Amino acid sequence: MTISELLDMVARGEDSRHQFKRDATNADGLAAEMAAFANSGGGWLLLGVNDDGSIAGLDGAAVRRLNQLLGNAASQHVRPPVHPLTENVQTDQGIVIVMEVPDGLAKPYLDNQGRIWVKQGSDKRHVTSREELQRMFQRSGLVYADVVPVAGTSVEDIDDKAFTGYFNRRYGESSEFSGLTREQLLQNLGLGDGQELNLAGLMLFGRNPQRWRPAFEVKAVAFPGTALHDTRYLDSEDIKGTLLEQFRGAFAFIKRNLHHVQHGRSFNTLGELEIPETALEELLVNALIHRDYFTSASVRLMVFADRVEIVSPGHLPDSLSAEDIRRGKTIRRNPTLTEHASHILPYRGMGSGIPRALEAWPKIDLLNDPSGNQFSAIAWRPEAEWTDDTPPVTGEVTGEVTGEVTGEVTGEVTGEVTRLLAVLQGEMKRSDIQAALGLKHEDHFRESYLRPALKVGAIEMTIPDKPRSSRQKYRLTAAGQKWVATQGRQH
Repeated sequence: MTISELLDMVARGEDSRHQFKRDATNADGLAAEMAAFANSGGGWLLLGVNDDGSIAGLDGAAVRRLNQLLGNAASQHVRPPVHPLTENVQTDQGIVIVMEVPDGLAKPYLDNQGRIWVKQGSDKRHVTSREELQRMFQRSGLVYADVVPVAGTSVEDIDDKAFTGYFNRRYGESSEFSGLTREQLLQNLGLGDGQELNLAGLMLFGRNPQRWRPAFEVKAVAFPGTALHDTRYLDSEDIKGTLLEQFRGAFAFIKRNLHHVQHGRSFNTLGELEIPETALEELLVNALIHRDYFTSASVRLMVFADRVEIVSPGHLPDSLSAEDIRRGKTIRRNPTLTEHASHILPYRGMGSGIPRALEAWPKIDLLNDPSGNQFSAIAWRPEAEWTDDTPPVTGEVTGEVTGEVTGEVTGEVTGEVTRLLAVLQGEMKRSDIQAALGLKHEDHFRESYLRPALKVGAIEMTIPDKPRSSRQKYRLTAAGQKWVATQGRQH
């Protein structure tokens, strides 16, 4: 390391990868620093530098003493031992010892008292929580959350139809597993221990998995604006069941809360989703399969006016970064679950999911949040149909868009508006139109279908001066009739 490189490093100050010490006399203290670095991705310890970043320097005797102390701390006071590299850099004030501790391959590393340390900002902290200890053991390959037995479960909690269908489809009815009991079969496939199901067996084939693991579900909310703290919402659902059921439910939630674009197709077709389905499938599967199952939290799915956000518990494992997974690098956090899920969910493995999603829709942000222990994938919508100042929907749509429009339909006619116009026959009440479209959520119908159709002048109220009347109905305007007829001729 050159003197200029050293000064640049010191000028940036202390952080989770760089620690300054004027001097050291205690091997246990140095061991704690080394263990924290080894457990947290590696880092540099600079001896002969004051806390404020000023160079203090060391003389020859101090350098000899400290190098011996560092060697003893690394080999005898850290378990398993770490293997740092040291370099002496000459400055005008004296020598600075630069010690690099690599990211550990045998985590967790303990100090001489058996304590586990990790970096937290420029400081370090003692790990005490069970969940964090489990995650560290998981990263070291000592234990995986997906094969931990779920107490109280048994083979009777398997959905027999789902499991039999999967088994026959993958292995065939006449395989080497034929003749085994169901308990033996689950054990041989890594889905149980012969008595209880493990987490992989429960989440893939269990009946009502949330009976034992209530947090392992998808919480979905659609907001009318762009803010998470908005008290209004258009749609919400707690999506439970196996991973396949959660995937199907979450994808259906997204589809009913995004717009469909015609792209020149006929008016009575469903149109294409505004964000490609391939991209959304990959992001959903990634959240369900690679989440941290040692963290008792739900996957969160949020549809905003400008984006779709999928937040999965657990930051990226080990030293994996968001840029790494963009390039296809992967670390299997739940290898047993992943192995079986690849034959159940649209998952191809080999780290190809995120690159495939980005190829289909480049407007995706990947945010790794170690401090919050979560990972977010944000797919930006092509345009915002709602705004933060959209008024709350109360009662019938207000009379802000009233009166007959006799010219052309103005503005964008979305796929949702197209479908509404296709089912509107004569004069119909709001509830009848919603039923004809097969929509369950009234707020979603109002915001995505009814209000836009009024706004572009394709429909009108039969009682425009009393928008909240219980006798209110809706009908096509002259412009709406002309637009429908035009679309019909194109079809």
